[in-house]
Amino acid sequence: MAQDIGQLTENQARTELVRLAEAIAAANRAYHTLDAPEISDADYDALKQRNAAIEARFPAMKRSDSPSDQVGAAVAEGFGKVTHAVRMLSLENAFDDADVTDFDDRVRKYLGLTSGLTYTAEPKIDGLSLSLRYESGVLVQAATRGDGEVGENVTENARTIADIPQRLTGAPEVLEVRGEVYMSHADFAALNARQVEKADKLFANPRNAAAGSLRQLDASITAARPLRFFAYAWGALSRPLDDTQIEAIQRLNDLGFQTNPLTVLCCGPAEMLAQYRKIEAQRASLGYDIDGVVYKVNDLGLQTRLGFRSSTPRWAIAHKFPAELAWTRLEAIDIQVGRTGALSPVARLAPVTVGGVVVSNATLHNEDYIAGRDAKGNPIREGRDIRVGDWVQVYRAGDVIPKIADVDIAQRPETAQPYVFPDICPECGSVAHREEGDAVRRCTGGLICPAQAMERLKHFVSRGAFDIEGLGAKQVELFFKDSDLPVKTPADIFTLAARDAANGLKKLKNRDGFGETSVKKLFAAIEAKRRIPLDRLIFGLGIRHVGEAAAGLLARHYSSWAAFEAAITHATPDSPEWAELISIDGVGTVLAGSLAEAFQNTAERAAIDALVAELQVQPVLARAPLDSPVAGKTVVFTGTLEKMTRAEAKARAEALGAKVAGSVSAKTDLLVAGPGAGSKAKDAEKHGVSVIDEDGWLALIGQA
Repeated sequence: MAQDIGQLTENQARTELVRLAEAIAAANRAYHTLDAPEISDADYDALKQRNAAIEARFPAMKRSDSPSDQVGAAVAEGFGKVTHAVRMLSLENAFDDADVTDFDDRVRKYLGLTSGLTYTAEPKIDGLSLSLRYESGVLVQAATRGDGEVGENVTENARTIADIPQRLTGAPEVLEVRGEVYMSHADFAALNARQVEKADKLFANPRNAAAGSLRQLDASITAARPLRFFAYAWGALSRPLDDTQIEAIQRLNDLGFQTNPLTVLCCGPAEMLAQYRKIEAQRASLGYDIDGVVYKVNDLGLQTRLGFRSSTPRWAIAHKFPAELAWTRLEAIDIQVGRTGALSPVARLAPVTVGGVVVSNATLHNEDYIAGRDAKGNPIREGRDIRVGDWVQVYRAGDVIPKIADVDIAQRPETAQPYVFPDICPECGSVAHREEGDAVRRCTGGLICPAQAMERLKHFVSRGAFDIEGLGAKQVELFFKDSDLPVKTPADIFTLAARDAANGLKKLKNRDGFGETSVKKLFAAIEAKRRIPLDRLIFGLGIRHVGEAAAGLLARHYSSWAAFEAAITHATPDSPEWAELISIDGVGTVLAGSLAEAFQNTAERAAIDALVAELQVQPVLARAPLDSPVAGKTVVFTGTLEKMTRAEAKARAEALGAKVAGSVSAKTDLLVAGPGAGSKAKDAEKHGVSVIDEDGWLALIGQA
């Protein structure tokens, strides 16, 4: 069990935020990009909650690539990209009645309201988010959510879904309808029956079947799958659909879209919770999967005022259903080694049905969790450890791999022995070390560890890194194990064509799975990636703690590979290079230490230098500031604001590119002072800071 947040030191909190960012990013990619979830919804929600709680306690440590600010994951290979005119965001989650009441309280406080607030409540469909763009009443584009900013172009596939109208009558000139693609239980069962007849692979559940069907490169396959669509929201509009959420949904229904009949209007938390219980009671008989109830502020004008956080709207929340449980036998515990050397225990279970899905694997988190203790040695599960042969309780929420929640000691075999977590890497035999404050034991073998080397190569060719077409995870595994054309390091990828040319009769084009055309395309794709932006190279190196956002920060700060390489090479504590590195907003000592360690490790550095020798690294320029009068300025609000709440004013300022501070200093650019301004006004005068009132602020930002 993870250490109590209230007892974390600053260093422990920083380390934990790094671990959480890595775990959440991996889960996002597995769920949204690969349609192959690796952890349960409940586990994912727990990771996000813990991350947010640590950020709340240590706000200065919030990472530039914080999971709190991210939505979904990058689009998969094989589809064109669509940039959403209006971002497709995720929802904040509620897990109990108190969370729903708190949501209502927060909304009222933000708006300064005490009464008259209504909400809609609707089932949260467990499917794949889809955005449909209509122009002059004609469907012109369909796109998945992707990472919220950019999705996959699945227009031809969407045209095959009967619930999606091809033409609309009486719609706005531009109408972007959003909803969920799903598959009914009956259709899912029939589809799997056909798969059995054809001796094809069975689908695990309706959500995966729907997602996989929509994301077929051949639209005729999608057309043969029984997909459905519920509309529940909108994006870009040339004119409003209506004044309220409930009426706008009815308008979508009138235009010919299927909308959920369980969507109702509620006056406050009591009615919202009553509808939640009603929907939960009907869940098993609906004929399609749902995993909660979504509440939205009904007044669209108030939705606009509430606006958005970085990745979620303030005016909506998803009230999730509780997890599901089952009991089965733990048959084995396997250890998997990841890209950063983490040893992850995986439970192999006697297959068991949990919530209609057969599962045979579960996460066991780490060695402390298996031993029945938390990171500080305190007992969990009343100190009950987990052993091979145990009768274990499997915890599942949603449609993904579960975790083991508990163990029935009364049914433990007499021969069952305490599990001894390995301190030697099972892949390479190197020492597996556990750093103080880290819940994970890691292999110290680095690049000599085949598991780490292979996972790093998979990362190197991933979407956010080099993104080499035709060279995905499966191809990496093949080349890694190949004795004639081995690819053990990233540099080997760029020497592949030359080595193949000198390989005589064992050329790649003569092998199973390859042909002359496919090999030419692969080599051309590799050649095209010799010219690579600095941020993609930094991310592609796979250095622990360096995510896409951090790579972007570093690239924009140093601009060129020469400057970056020189700085990191000489970055040791107390050096000027180290001071400059940790001064970058979003770069802390943990990330800096990881970079320095990689560049100062002989084997790591040799692999990096060999790679860069094959590349033409392109500089990355700093981002241009937002086009607003307050972009880049530091603003302080004080006194009583009469036309908006303090929270609303702060959110608007940050959306316009300003930094909102809590106190006045010489670095402050502007003080917005309402009635009752006190010491901050005096501080502004002392530092020569410009002072304006609320009306002046609204005029400045164009909201007067």
